[in-house]
Amino acid sequence: MKVRMTKDAFDLNEALGHIAVPEAGGYVFFLGRVRNESHGRRVRRLVYEAYEEMAEAEMERIRKEALEKFPILDMLIWHRYGELEVGEDTILIIASGRHRKEAFEACSWAIDEVKRRVPVWKREITDEGTFWIEGDRVVPGE
Repeated sequence: MKVRMTKDAFDLNEALGHIAVPEAGGYVFFLGRVRNESHGRRVRRLVYEAYEEMAEAEMERIRKEALEKFPILDMLIWHRYGELEVGEDTILIIASGRHRKEAFEACSWAIDEVKRRVPVWKREITDEGTFWIEGDRVVPGE
């Protein structure tokens, strides 16, 4: 499965197995993780909420666009949802290419597009309270 919304932790070897081919000379991984600080506040955990079917459909569109826009061989996009602790994986993008340059460019483009377009909402649970995060915008929550 090259596009997936999941509550499960990522298995990087399984993920790579979905796009590994002998023609690929390079694989670029972007692995996002929950960090312990954001906007000057100590983060205890994140809660990702998603419209799963719509999120997967949009991630598949991004994947297909990347394959058209960049001379890559393949791409995988997985995103987690639910409650995640500091240090847990949040998103995984792997781009494969014959050469490294196109794989790096495609991976960088894809993460920006996922953050901009995919219906996944992030809530940070901090020592100071709960905050919804939308890009660089922070909105106090519950």
